[in-house]
Amino acid sequence: MGVGTEKETCMSSDLFKRFFNLSSKISSNEDDWIYDEEPHCSRRKEILRKHPEIKKLMGYNPKITFIVVPEVLVQILACWYLKDASWLTIFILAYIFGGVINHSLGSAIHEIGHNLAFGHRRPKANRILSIFCNLPLGIPMALSYKKYHLDHHRYLGEEFMDVDIPTRFESYMFQKPITKIIWLILHPIIHALRPFYKSPKPLNEWEMMNGLIQILFDVWIYQQFGFKSITYLVLGTFMAIGFHPLAGHFISEHYLFSEGVVGKHQATHSYYGPLNIVLFNVGYHVEHHDFPYIPYNKIAKVSEMAPEFYEHLPYHTSLLKVLWDFIFDENVGPHSRGVGYLKYKDLKSS
Repeated sequence: MGVGTEKETCMSSDLFKRFFNLSSKISSNEDDWIYDEEPHCSRRKEILRKHPEIKKLMGYNPKITFIVVPEVLVQILACWYLKDASWLTIFILAYIFGGVINHSLGSAIHEIGHNLAFGHRRPKANRILSIFCNLPLGIPMALSYKKYHLDHHRYLGEEFMDVDIPTRFESYMFQKPITKIIWLILHPIIHALRPFYKSPKPLNEWEMMNGLIQILFDVWIYQQFGFKSITYLVLGTFMAIGFHPLAGHFISEHYLFSEGVVGKHQATHSYYGPLNIVLFNVGYHVEHHDFPYIPYNKIAKVSEMAPEFYEHLPYHTSLLKVLWDFIFDENVGPHSRGVGYLKYKDLKSS
């Protein structure tokens, strides 16, 4: 990793400082947003000062290819197997099987988006592998995701630049359990469209290539196996990113849970549980934001090497419980995402 990359990540420490430790009680008119937790780039500097050996973990892992290639092939085989299946079978298997694989491939796209498959010196190889991982998802998103996800790291918690932040409209509309369930079901659509009206960027040639290759693959699946097979792929993607146990990691990462659930409004959380095997260890999210250039097979070693920086932090152990609390805890919801508002009253008055 070059010095320039490190500077790029740390260039917005002031925005990080605007992000941490925010009140999640949307019902209180007097609550100011609170900032009393250290930003990730400051944490990274301090951790490396005390544990310079962590630099040895930085790098890339091309062996991820030996996982994602079989996953893509399994999905193509499933398309063949399900071409004459009933619609009920398509729906069930898309949720419990195809959706799991597609979510895993989505997590791989996240990993590869950080150039952690072939390194920063081979960006084209990383992009090509991302496009390949995208194929069973049915919808082109790999290269657009990479573009906006870099802003998520750089401007974490900034209201407009971090497109993972729900809009104010979402915060007001989805506060009750039933509406939060609807929000989770619609999450794939909301999350996909949010960047284009919140912080739009022009399409680049790689995104166009991603789209063209995806269309050609979808047409090939349709011609070879029929409409049910292409539905199986797209439906699996839609459900696995929506109301699905694996999608709990989207909530666990940066939403501010009430005190007693995960502690005192810590704005980035890790998930330490068995589903990390499927998710390429994306659950180690505090560690990932502290060190985004450590590949998935080594990220768990960060907290082992620097335990004093992690062992006191609240964390999740169940993504199902994360979803349960998100739905039924009135203090948690789209409104409780860590954002860099200066004062809550500014939000109420706008």
